[in-house]
Amino acid sequence: MNPIKKHLLVIPSIDIHNRKTVRVVQGIPELDCKEYGDDPVEMAMIWRAENAKMLHVVDFDAAFDHSNVNHDIIKELCSSVVIPIEFAGGIRSVEDAEEVFDLGVYRISINTMALENRVEFIKLFEKFGPTKIVLSIDILDGKLVTRGRQRKSDMNYFYYVKEMTEIGIDRVIVTDVSRNGVMQGPNINLSKSIAENCNIKVTHSGGVRNKDELLDLQNLIPVGVDSVIIGRAFYENRFPCQKLWRVAESGLFN
Repeated sequence: MNPIKKHLLVIPSIDIHNRKTVRVVQGIPELDCKEYGDDPVEMAMIWRAENAKMLHVVDFDAAFDHSNVNHDIIKELCSSVVIPIEFAGGIRSVEDAEEVFDLGVYRISINTMALENRVEFIKLFEKFGPTKIVLSIDILDGKLVTRGRQRKSDMNYFYYVKEMTEIGIDRVIVTDVSRNGVMQGPNINLSKSIAENCNIKVTHSGGVRNKDELLDLQNLIPVGVDSVIIGRAFYENRFPCQKLWRVAESGLFN
């Protein structure tokens, strides 16, 4: 019997700012924010038509201003596609998470709360568990950053992720902020080192530009890097989408 091939899950990102689909450089809208359409719901339907299996939706208004101004868009987006929606942005409490789940989101990624309010995070995790809650870490110049990437922490990120695994977290989204949205290539070694040192599943985020870099990530599946979030490279047509997903899901890049 042939073993089941493992494949890299490729997850398109939809970033929402001022109710529009955008792509921001290094996660900071004020630094450089490119608009890619007025309707995030329409964009979600395009990615679904291109055979995406999951979408990663970031609400930058919520992340920076703790605003729910985009919640109606999130709700419509979730009801318009039949694939899971992973949500990030502005979750500061159990109540915030419940409100987002009520919109139809499948799971949420938590950054700031996990680092700055451990008691509340544990309450959230105990209520929803590892299927619904994933950790997200943003790293800039070797430092963990939170609050929409505006505040730095001196905590060692290996130690931090290991603490989270002890709580029960089994997946982390890893972003090298300096590579995010600038098309300079992914920091693959960062994702690899976290997967290996912390014994956790890793979703890589940021910097992927082409098929060869997807192949590099595909080769890391055995150590735990099993998925990748891609934004700008998709929006600027650097991949033929149908072929990309077909090849990625076959587990073979020829």
